[in-house]
Amino acid sequence: MSTAPVIAAVDGSDDSLRALDWALDAARRRDAPLRVVHVRQYAAWGQPDVMVAGEHEEAGDPVLDEVRDRLAADTADVAVEYVAMEGAPSALLPELGADAELLVLGSRGRGGFASLILGSNGVAAARDARCPVVVVPRPGREVPDVLPVTPGPRVVVGVDVDSPDEAALAFAFAEAARRGARLQVVAAYPWPVRFWATAGELAPQTVDQGEVEQETRTLAEGFLARYVKEQPHVAAEALALPGDAAGALVAASQDAELVVVGRHRRRLSAPARMMGSVTQAVLLHAASPVAVIPPPPEES
Repeated sequence: MSTAPVIAAVDGSDDSLRALDWALDAARRRDAPLRVVHVRQYAAWGQPDVMVAGEHEEAGDPVLDEVRDRLAADTADVAVEYVAMEGAPSALLPELGADAELLVLGSRGRGGFASLILGSNGVAAARDARCPVVVVPRPGREVPDVLPVTPGPRVVVGVDVDSPDEAALAFAFAEAARRGARLQVVAAYPWPVRFWATAGELAPQTVDQGEVEQETRTLAEGFLARYVKEQPHVAAEALALPGDAAGALVAASQDAELVVVGRHRRRLSAPARMMGSVTQAVLLHAASPVAVIPPPPEES
C-alpha cells in the first residue's frame, strides 16, 4: 500500500461529495489510504487548530459525520482517516499536499458566490499545493467543438512541443495505466500563422498547414517515445490540432475520465507559484475532472 494518502477536501456541498467519490476511487486504484479533511473557516485573526479522528471515532464535526455515514458501507478495502481543521481553507488546503499522493476537491464549495465557476479554494490548491491537485467539476458542463473519439475510457494530456512538461506526461501515462484507458495527447499549433510584411499589412500565407500539423505531431510523438517504451500496454495517440491549446483540451474533455495539465515553473521575473492561462481556462471550462501537476521539487 502507498503510504501517502489521497486527500479529499469536503465541506458538505454536493460538489465536495462528488470529489469525495472520485478520491475514494483514486485511493483504491493506488492502494493508498484516504484522508477526508474538513476545514472549518475561522476569522482572520484566529489561530488554526487540528482535530484528528480515527475511522470509527466521533469527531464532533457534522460534515465528517455525514461523510462517515456515506462511506460506511463502501470502504472495507480502504483505510480511511477523518481530519477536522479550523483555519482559512485557501491557506490550509494547499499545505496538505506536502505529504499527499493527490489532493481532490470540488469545483466550488458552500462558500463564495454562486456565479463563480471555480472557487477560490480550488484556485489556491491547484496553484500552490506540492502534490497533484484534481478538481472535479459539476456534471453537465457543455464544451464546444467536441472532437470525435473512440468509445472507451480515455485520459487526455496537453503537451507544448516547444516546452514539454515531463511531470504532466508521466502522471498522465501512470493514470491511463491504472484505468486501463487510452491516452490522448493533445498538441496545439497556432493557425492561421500571421506574418507582417509592412506596418499595418499582413503578408500572404506561405506556410502549408499540413506540414505544420505533421511537424507538430512528429515532435509530440518523439516526446512520448520514452513513456511508450516504459508502459507499452498504454495506447497513446498524439493529436495535432490547430488553434489555442486551452480550446483543444476543453473540447477533448468531453467524456474523458481525466484531463491532465501542468503548472508553470517559477521564473526569475515571477518567483511566486502561478498557473498559466491554459491551465486556468481548462479548470474553468473542462467537462471532466482536471489534474494540475506541479513541477518536480527541484524545479519548484
